[in-house]
Amino acid sequence: MARGRFITFEGGEGGGKSTQVRALVARLEEAGIDVVATREPGGSFGAESIRDLLVTGAADRWSPITETLLMYAARRDHIERVITPALARGAWVVCDRFADSTRAYQGAGGGTDPALIAALETHVLGDVRPDLTLILDLPVEEGLRRAHKRAGDETRFESKGAAFHEKLRQGFLAIARAEPGRCVVIDAAQPVDDVGEAIWGAVSARLPLHA
Repeated sequence: MARGRFITFEGGEGGGKSTQVRALVARLEEAGIDVVATREPGGSFGAESIRDLLVTGAADRWSPITETLLMYAARRDHIERVITPALARGAWVVCDRFADSTRAYQGAGGGTDPALIAALETHVLGDVRPDLTLILDLPVEEGLRRAHKRAGDETRFESKGAAFHEKLRQGFLAIARAEPGRCVVIDAAQPVDDVGEAIWGAVSARLPLHA
């Protein structure tokens, strides 16, 4: 059986990733594709437990290096228990955040050494890499405004301040420039339906559907 496709959504806070993941999954299912929707940090039982440590509490609860290691502990469990089995059976996996978020949040934003992050990618990800990454981009002020409107208990990263979020926004854009074959930047300041159409256009063009 052919390996499934792996699509990731990335970007800063308030970009509408969760909404667009749901919309894309629905369209893929309508096309007859077996789809697994998941998220990071989290996505598996063990990884969700680690998520609770990462997204709650004070902004300075963990150092950037500790955050990086926790993220990768969660990511490995997620890969082993959810992503790899789904891809092996031919399903498409659509994930709300993946390794690029560590590059941006803990790397560009937090200052973790890129060499450490690259080493973890090599040893933890193995050959599990996205076929397509959709980066939902919008100005930091608008993203934080949206994020604060929907804020629940998971506000640790939102509380890190505008300067941090501008660094990670630029980190995501740098990833897109470095890997144009994998990444597509989507203007998330557009109306929700327009964002969805841009995403569908990118998926249809980059990953032809085989229903």
